[in-house]
Amino acid sequence: MIPLNTGWQFYFAYNFEQGVKKEQVSLPHTWNAKEVLQGIADYKRTSAIYENALHVSQEWANKRLFLHFEGVNNVANVFVNHKMIAEHRGGYTAFSVEITNDVKPGDNLITVQVSNAYRLDVIPLHGDFNSYGGIHRPVSLLVTERNCISPLDYGSPGIYIRQKKVTEQLAEVEILTKLSLTNRKDLRLRTTVYNQEKQPVKTATSEITALEGQDFKQSLTIDKPHLWNAKANPYLYQVKVELLHDGNVIDQVVQPMGLRYFSVDPDKGFFLNGRYLDLYGVGRHEDLSGKGSALSDTDQERDMELIKELGATAVRLTHYPHSQHFYDLCDRNGIVLWSEIPFVGPGGYTGTGYVKSTELENNIKQTLIELIRQNYNHPSICFWGLFNELNFNYDDPEPFIKSLNELAKKEDPDRLTTLASNLETNYFTGLTDLMAWNKYFGWYGGKFEEIGTWADQVHKELPAKPIAVSEYGAGASPFKHTEKRTPPEAKGKFHPEEWQTAFHEKYWSELKDRPFIWGKFIWVLADFGSSIRTEGDENGINDKGLVSYDRKTKKDAFYFYKVNWNPEPMLYIAERRNKMRHQALTSVKVFTNVANVKLWLNGQLLGTGVKNDLNTIVWPEVRLKKGQNSITVKAISEGTEINDNCIWNLK
Repeated sequence: MIPLNTGWQFYFAYNFEQGVKKEQVSLPHTWNAKEVLQGIADYKRTSAIYENALHVSQEWANKRLFLHFEGVNNVANVFVNHKMIAEHRGGYTAFSVEITNDVKPGDNLITVQVSNAYRLDVIPLHGDFNSYGGIHRPVSLLVTERNCISPLDYGSPGIYIRQKKVTEQLAEVEILTKLSLTNRKDLRLRTTVYNQEKQPVKTATSEITALEGQDFKQSLTIDKPHLWNAKANPYLYQVKVELLHDGNVIDQVVQPMGLRYFSVDPDKGFFLNGRYLDLYGVGRHEDLSGKGSALSDTDQERDMELIKELGATAVRLTHYPHSQHFYDLCDRNGIVLWSEIPFVGPGGYTGTGYVKSTELENNIKQTLIELIRQNYNHPSICFWGLFNELNFNYDDPEPFIKSLNELAKKEDPDRLTTLASNLETNYFTGLTDLMAWNKYFGWYGGKFEEIGTWADQVHKELPAKPIAVSEYGAGASPFKHTEKRTPPEAKGKFHPEEWQTAFHEKYWSELKDRPFIWGKFIWVLADFGSSIRTEGDENGINDKGLVSYDRKTKKDAFYFYKVNWNPEPMLYIAERRNKMRHQALTSVKVFTNVANVKLWLNGQLLGTGVKNDLNTIVWPEVRLKKGQNSITVKAISEGTEINDNCIWNLK
């Protein structure tokens, strides 16, 4: 792969006059990153042009050339030397196009016309997130021999590693390789499995005969396999598939292989390799302040570090396929994934995410195939998500969802399908292997404690259906505070940090001891762009994140989960940013996973607290003095002192 991420010229398609001024940009790139923060839905849903020069070497005269786009949002038309080569519909899945017969030796012009305009034939039709226009993921040039492993199978790597049977004793693996052949003379296919120490453990070699098609299956058995065991031991093999001509390697593809088996029990929850694993974590949008969806690898890695610090075991990748780099990070770090297509309903807004249309249904099916084939080999993925928050305001989506589930099972018989609903239990429940709901008791009406009652009732109504909470959360600004516990207006400007913390404290207390809830996914890791929103501190932001949009501020709720999910010893004084106090008699709340903690106020020891089952200590009646107050907490963990402190001022 040769990166093609620099030297692009950008301009909007409506500027078609001669001598139009072009902006030089690097990829990934979007044209919407800043304008969407105005709090109005009317941002640039338009068309733009990206141009770049491609120099074709004389050395490539007998080679094949392919352009690989990891993501162009939302519709891409690719031109070479002003000739249209291909169109791709869908902004979050990859695609490859062959340009072998369309380029000439020397300089060539690559043009990509990109549109993020609203369309009824391309998903998503709806969504509480921004549709950032642009080539928002990397682009590469692939140069191969005339015979090669095909890069044209729905943007996939061309090989599919199916784990037919996995136990602690042996793993039976079937590798399907898609080839693109111009002749078959003296060709062989060699597949080698390497362990994590890069030593070969198994090899299969096949002759390619004239009677076979272009799809080749090879079977391998690995004795006493080292299993991929999530965060405890995310062990990865590598599978190298080589195409040989006359004994020489002419093409190869390398893919990860994490051997594992899993299941979900409606009463006992998720099991990985025969052992219960509590799946808890966050939903994640690929969205960053100032960049929109055009994240760099460094940005992706920063999000992974936040997830690891939090202690999450699982992530729901919302509401579309994410960057390949992030899937790789999840493989290596043992994070279990729910990955889904952007088949998104209106949630609490007007409109629809589905109309009964052949064009739209074909696009949804294509996107699902692309999601599965492009990510088939990632061991971190256990669940395919089919939709989010569809409703029945327009055409009935259930018959189509049933066919979509059948397609998912045909493409991948081994993973489980799921969905995220915001409707009652009499909708959608018989369509997928698993079921999940987005619930916001205590934010969009209701009370926190209703989440436990609701979960028990659903489990009673659907005893054979494994259920999860696919979203739960509340908005918060780290700059807005209250000493009262009055419910804020969800659509208002005042979203105090303390209410979000209280929301999550109660939710986790209800969810943590219900193993029949196979997944618990906080909404959301970080604040993200939603142009239509005019609530909270900033317009155009959904502020339910545990971390701010720029990733610089971790809200109190982040630390609440960290002390409950991450065993690393820590102390954190909650409500620390509420520095200007109006009540002399207050409480001091500390999140900690250390047993005994001492509290000092203005240098005076007030006593020792013992953490409860939520890893929290509260000193209920602490009297502040007028002016500045210093709060300090200390504890001993494994022979080492840890501490935290903050300053509050009483008016």
